[in-house]
Amino acid sequence: MSWLNDTTLRAELLVFFVRLAGKAAFALIVWLIGRYAIRLLLKLADRSPSAAGLDPMVHRFVRSFLKTALYLVLLISIVGILGVPMASVVAVLASAGVAIGLAVQGSLSNLAGGVMLLIFRPFHAGDYVDAAGASGTVQEVNLFYTVLLSVDNKRITIPNGSLMNANVENHTAEPIRRIDLTFSCARGENPRRIQALMQKEAEGHEKVLLTPAPPFARLTGESKEELLFTLRVWCNTGDYWNLYYDLLQGITECFAENGVKSPTARIRMEKEA
Repeated sequence: MSWLNDTTLRAELLVFFVRLAGKAAFALIVWLIGRYAIRLLLKLADRSPSAAGLDPMVHRFVRSFLKTALYLVLLISIVGILGVPMASVVAVLASAGVAIGLAVQGSLSNLAGGVMLLIFRPFHAGDYVDAAGASGTVQEVNLFYTVLLSVDNKRITIPNGSLMNANVENHTAEPIRRIDLTFSCARGENPRRIQALMQKEAEGHEKVLLTPAPPFARLTGESKEELLFTLRVWCNTGDYWNLYYDLLQGITECFAENGVKSPTARIRMEKEA
């Protein structure tokens, strides 16, 4: 331990640690200032006129990408402040990039999927979709995942790569939708009478649209015990479920009020006879 008694060596070590402490302190200050600056820049970007005109889904994706890029620049700057040669950093990053790229192919696929979703726009924030085995309202598309909110308020996260390669059924993309309902009655009922009752009930509802087609009610199937009737009506997309249940309940009540027999009632009557 005689080297500890060497005055020159001790002086060099002191200078080294003072410089290291200075660099570390400066790097810490840069980190704190940089983090504050990134947050400020993101807030300014959120409030800019161009951001206000963006689709919410695109805005969240761009914001996530911008945040990641800014923090990456900040980290590289701090590494430079600490005195690590940039050539070595670049070489390490390049080597690590290849290894990480092979290890996270799925994540890169999700990133590419997110970009493709923003380019082709199969849905927007607020749309209700069925995709990749899940159903819900689109909340956001970030760098790697798309977030849906189910009707019973469950948060569903789907990898962008899987979503881009899946069939996407968008229920709210169009301004109007068609409702298809099926009703049955006993085989002995008069088909024209049943059709008239269904038609009258549908045409009397204020949310039913007459274009692109008026309400359709027809006999569309039969069996030994029953007749099957299909009702098709058009409505505004926002009225779909309210009108669906209104017609389901209204026509069922209309059948009861007019003495329309159900298939089970006919079978029961035949057995009693």
